[in-house]
Order: sequence, then structure tokens, then C-alpha cells
Amino acid sequence: MTTKNLFLLPGDGIGPEIMAEVKAVIGFINEAGLADFQTDEGLVGGCAYDAHGRAISEEDMAKALAADAVLFGAVGGPKWDAVPYDVRPEAGLLRLRKDLGLFANLRPAICYPALAAASSLKPEVVEGLDILIVRELTGGVYFGEPKEIVTLENGQRRAVDTQLYTTGEIERIARVAFDLARTRSGRVASAEKRNVMKSGVLWNQVVTKVGADEYPEIKLEHVLADNCAMQLVRWPKQYDVIVCDNLFGDILSDVAAMLTGSLGMLPSASLGAPDPATGTRRALYEPVHGSAPDIAGQGLANPIAMLGSFAMALRYSFGLIDLAEKLDAAIAEVLDSGTRTKDIASEGSNVVSTTEMGAAILKAFKAKVG
Repeated sequence: MTTKNLFLLPGDGIGPEIMAEVKAVIGFINEAGLADFQTDEGLVGGCAYDAHGRAISEEDMAKALAADAVLFGAVGGPKWDAVPYDVRPEAGLLRLRKDLGLFANLRPAICYPALAAASSLKPEVVEGLDILIVRELTGGVYFGEPKEIVTLENGQRRAVDTQLYTTGEIERIARVAFDLARTRSGRVASAEKRNVMKSGVLWNQVVTKVGADEYPEIKLEHVLADNCAMQLVRWPKQYDVIVCDNLFGDILSDVAAMLTGSLGMLPSASLGAPDPATGTRRALYEPVHGSAPDIAGQGLANPIAMLGSFAMALRYSFGLIDLAEKLDAAIAEVLDSGTRTKDIASEGSNVVSTTEMGAAILKAFKAKVG
């Protein structure tokens, strides 16, 4: 059995609490002989700044680069609001993304049937929702140059952000989306603004060519990004995989996340390019929610997004599809039973703590793997 190296970065706030529930699942998997995970743990974010004066140390960065995958909790909090910009807690995550070459962000939006009523939309619109947004993570307007604010001769100030994409950047994110579509329903929607942006014209052309040349069996549709946002609210289940640039992916993934009723329920993955020799990708998995310092240490945190992120790691980094599906099913089963942490509780729920929710999911997972 090949050893799988997983580097854990719990971070700040509720990060250590929710990571503890993942560690319990990993411990069971190892003890049951289902896989062989070797884990190490480091500091990132505010806790790393307190210890090292930076958001992640060189030693922990080296461990992240050497790992098969990184599991990340959350960073930040008011305690570190006044630290210098370049060593703020969020800088640790940005460096991980940059140094690991993580260009593809996968954000599923899944509405568990038991939580359909928690959405702001009608239950029939969102019940059973399962879409995946594939966001380009390292290019576009967030990184394009020039990026500046200048004072003009007349005294007015002018801000400039540059939307910049190359053919290669678009090709590689398109391939991620098409590859994922092969494992799902065989459909991809590509969102851009070709009607007003030259980068959108190129995006449309390149995605179309990649689809036609390399993935002729995948059904591709193009949608203007603003229309896509509207359609996500009108009838989100018309989509399966949506691929988009950095800016539109940032916006559309937040829209999709809130369709499910709780931003705190959703996992994510960030993937790098496949290694030419092994085909494996560097990867980082993290919950979408933040560090929630206001509830840290009180047993109120919801561990589901963190456990779901580990399920994504099982699927995409380690090829343990069966275990991933059974962990996802265990989460759904516990929710169906009415067990809830406070953030997703409704009338009649069995409200439990972080550790109790984690234990309930682990118990259901154990039953499913026999």
C-alpha cells in the first residue's frame, strides 16, 4: 500500500477545531487499513506570524511543496488587522497558491435535500443541486499589469487594473473543466463577457477550440457571465460544470454557494498542472468559509466543509473515489437525521457541538465502509 503524504495547516480561529474532525477520520482510515496516510502539521496565517513573523515559514512551505496534498483550515482575525500587508494572515494562502502553482479552483455547490429549506430560493429550485464551478486562479484582472492608482496632471486620480490572459492559460483551465465533465454529466458552460471584453473574445475562441479538438463528446455552451449569474438564481440546476476566469469565477462561485443556504457548508480544491512524469497534481483543499474568530473555541463550528474538503482530496489527489463517495454519503445521512450544528439548525433539529457532529459523521462513515 503506497503511503500518501498529507500536510495539514489548520490555521487560525475555528481552523484547529474543524481540522481535528478530519484527523479523526484519517486515523480511522489508517487503523482500518483502508489507506496509509502519513500526516504532518504546520502553521499558517496569524499563528504563523506570531511564531515566525510571517504568514508561513520557509520550513512549512517546503513541507507543502513536498506533500501529495495540503489540507488547509482558515486564516485571519482581528488580532492581526494591524500587521504589515505583506505578512498579513491571508498572505500565507496566497503564497501557497503561487508557489504550488495552483491555477484551477474547484468550488462545488451542493444542496443537501435536508437543507433545501435553508436556501433563500424555493426548495424545488435548489433541492438536489450539484454544480461545480471551475475558476482560473492565477491570471486575469487580479494579477495583470499595470495595476496602479496614479495622479494625473489635472489633479484627478486614475485607477487601472489590467485583464490579461494568454492562450495557454485558457487552454489549461478549459482542460480541467472538460476532464471533470467526463466524470459527471458531460456538460460544460463557459462564462465570459465576449460582448464587451477582448479577453472574453479570446476566452470564447480558445475554449471552443479545446472542446472541439480534444473533447468532442462533451456538450459545450457559452453564456455571458452576467446572464450566468441571473440563471444561477433563476434555475441553477440547468448547469453542471461552469468554467470561468478569475474575476467572474470569484463572483459566480459566491452566488452559487449561497444557493445552498450556507456558505459554511462548502468545500473547495485548488489544483496545479499535472506532473509530466507521474500525472499527479499539486493540490490544496480548504473550506470556503473563514476563520470565524467570534465562535472559535466554543464548540460551535460546523466541520462539514472541512470534512468535504478532505473528501475532495480523497477523490482528486488520491484516487480513493469509493471512500470519497462514502464520506459524502455519511455527511448527507447525518443531515437527514436532523443532526445540526448551530449555524444550520432549524426548529426540531438535534443541535450538536463541533465534536459531536464530527463523531456522528465518522460513525456513519464507519458503517458505510464496513
